[in-house]
Amino acid sequence: MEEVRVDKWLWATRIFKTRTIAAEACKKNRVMIGNVNIKPSRMIKVGDIIQVRKPPITFSFKVLALTERRMGAKLVPEYMENVTTPDQYEILEMNRLSGFIDRAKGLGRPTKKDRRELEGFTDPGFDFDFDFDFSSDDE
Repeated sequence: MEEVRVDKWLWATRIFKTRTIAAEACKKNRVMIGNVNIKPSRMIKVGDIIQVRKPPITFSFKVLALTERRMGAKLVPEYMENVTTPDQYEILEMNRLSGFIDRAKGLGRPTKKDRRELEGFTDPGFDFDFDFDFSSDDE
């Protein structure tokens, strides 16, 4: 086997869960070879470097061997090498951390801190220690 379709290889090496998703990623210009967008039917060979854009980062994989059959996760390193640059992983880490700090208001459930601030705003926080006597004693 000298060449394999890129969508089959991406599915077989477990980069995408289904072959349909792999083909759609190619059609949406998320899979590149040498910074050129490729079609799902593009044939790849050993030594190619495939770039897969999964926002917010772009993964890079070097083809070590070809296969059309899906394999167990333990066998994947025999078929590809992850050559993604460290700065891409830094972007991923920064994005993960900023998700907690800069949470857009109105999205998702409030945090415990948000709940406490809301309760502090809505609850008066003081009780009346005296009784109002509305009965008229002076009549």
